[in-house]
Amino acid sequence: MPFYGEYTYSIDEKKRLAIPSKFRKVLGKKAVITKGLDQCLFLYPEREWGILAKKLSKLPLSQSDARGFARLMLTGAMEVEIDNLGRILIPDYLKEYAKLKKKVVIAGVYNRIEIWDEKIWKEYQEKTEKEVGDIAERLKELGV
Repeated sequence: MPFYGEYTYSIDEKKRLAIPSKFRKVLGKKAVITKGLDQCLFLYPEREWGILAKKLSKLPLSQSDARGFARLMLTGAMEVEIDNLGRILIPDYLKEYAKLKKKVVIAGVYNRIEIWDEKIWKEYQEKTEKEVGDIAERLKELGV
């Protein structure tokens, strides 16, 4: 079952974040959280993370961009447990990376969940919505 939809939640004083119940059903009891792109965090079901990590491990070591991307994703990763109330604990280094404050947006992006600071998410969306025509043109070249 893919992830989709957008939800706004708050991080509590103990750095815990509740995950929407429909997402928890897919995640199970454990997931992997890591540094994402565009200043957000990625949260993967263990199976999806395994697929991605395997692909990252096969990137050529001789290419600087490949090494850098693999490092960002793999060294930033941490397994998280989903407690009985459906919350995860966000490590400090990931909270700092994504500049997460109290209010966050949890967005389903098919095979992963993205966790954004609410303000950064709104800025990103406004920028992307203004450029959507140009983006669509570029994606056409990729067969989308």
